[in-house]
Amino acid sequence: MSTTTARPLLWSPGDWNALFGFGTNILVNLLVLTGLLRFVLQMPDDIVFGRILPAAGLMMAMSTIYYAWLAYRLALQTGRSDVCALPSGISVPHMFVVVFVIMLPISARTNDPIKGWEAGLTWVFVQSFILMAGAFLAPWVRKVTPRAALLGTLAGVSITFISMRPALEMFMTPVIGIVCFAIVLAAWFGALRYPRGIPAGLVAIAFGMLIAWGAAALGLGFGGRSLDKLLGGLTNIGFSVPIPAIDHVFGGFEFIGIILVTAIPFGIYDLVEAMDNVESAEAAGDHFPTTRVLTADGVVSLVGSLMGNPFVNAVYIGHPGWKSMGGRIGYSAATGVAVLAVTWLGIISLLLDLIPVVAIAPILLYIGMLIGAQAFQETPKSHAPAVVLGLVPHLAAWAKTLIDGALGAAGTNAATVGMDKLGQVGVLYPGLEVLGEGSILSGLILAAIAAFIIDKEWLKASYFAGAGAVLTFFGFMHGPAVGIAVTPGVAVAYALVAGFLYAVSRQAEIEALLRAKLDRKPAPAE
Repeated sequence: MSTTTARPLLWSPGDWNALFGFGTNILVNLLVLTGLLRFVLQMPDDIVFGRILPAAGLMMAMSTIYYAWLAYRLALQTGRSDVCALPSGISVPHMFVVVFVIMLPISARTNDPIKGWEAGLTWVFVQSFILMAGAFLAPWVRKVTPRAALLGTLAGVSITFISMRPALEMFMTPVIGIVCFAIVLAAWFGALRYPRGIPAGLVAIAFGMLIAWGAAALGLGFGGRSLDKLLGGLTNIGFSVPIPAIDHVFGGFEFIGIILVTAIPFGIYDLVEAMDNVESAEAAGDHFPTTRVLTADGVVSLVGSLMGNPFVNAVYIGHPGWKSMGGRIGYSAATGVAVLAVTWLGIISLLLDLIPVVAIAPILLYIGMLIGAQAFQETPKSHAPAVVLGLVPHLAAWAKTLIDGALGAAGTNAATVGMDKLGQVGVLYPGLEVLGEGSILSGLILAAIAAFIIDKEWLKASYFAGAGAVLTFFGFMHGPAVGIAVTPGVAVAYALVAGFLYAVSRQAEIEALLRAKLDRKPAPAE
């Protein structure tokens, strides 16, 4: 007797909500990326709109369509209709790292932004192979690591680097930002339906554009829209397809020493972040194979770099958010097609001047709220302290980023100001520096140690403390770069903790054996 399984729907009504939500998320990242390339790196427009953006669009389309296919296979295998595709796109943390740590210094040193672009391509080339090699180790890491550690460190990223900037932007332009935030919250948390089923993300963007352009027409001081800028953006509209940039990729190998310093630790960051996001999807009910996910990220990143894109692809944080608003399979593939359109036709330049970013910011804050909440909701209640501990390194990294940015804008840095002076006003900069470096890994290790201690699994806690010692010794966490004995004091501290926890585990075993013997001892005859 055979049974037939109905083929999953490629599009559901909720996909419209997810398309506009996820699509605007991708759009924000593309707008920021374009601004970094044009105004920070001073990259020529023919390279930005003719080479980099078309290659980035191809990479993201390959990724989103592949993850839609994975979701289709899962729905077909399980017979479920609620499977949601993993979101993916350009890795936001890497976008800033490759620009400010790799491309900008090399552009400044050589006085040639093209050299900076080539170094960025080589950086992604190296990263992609780290991802593909690590894909086969990742499932084992997921198996031995507590969910509180995986989701806790992910929550740290979402609260600091995903949520805080949009929140600040909203309150800088409250008439647009706060109202748009209420529009999306009412729909996505409160289940409010807008007339004719219009997606909340589209309602928020439309409202933001109306207010911003209305303010511009009335000569008011908020919104930042300008008709002259909008007309100027039309000059970059055209049709450009990605073309191979293999010579540029290998041209960047002259900077391989600088590249490896960050490529290796951030490759490990990618592995952990992808595992966290796959774990997040599983907590929301959708199991995707970790090895396939990581291999796909590596392959599409490699293709993107060979075609001229200096940014890494990654599975995005936020799967539960898109699923909760009704996203299934189609939203992911449709986003990929839309990305191809805006990048190959040069529409990003026009959108950069048409849509106020503050109208899109609430969507990112919503995703940050959801992921932060999931870390507590999908883990044992007793592990809540471990989740909080997993947040702490990210708070340190975020604070250090703000301090460095403020001092840099003033033409100075922490070393010049002096650690004593900073300490006198409560800024313990050396502590922020050590705690915040490699925050994705240190958040995971600290949360795992805490979770196992809470469960009195002393030996497992010891193993993770030992792993923390090794990772710290070689600079993968608590250090600015990979090396030998990068922060030896912290490494020794982790090693001592590992030894202490191992001793506790042995003592617990001895006590358990003694109790077992006492339990087996026959009662004295009366």
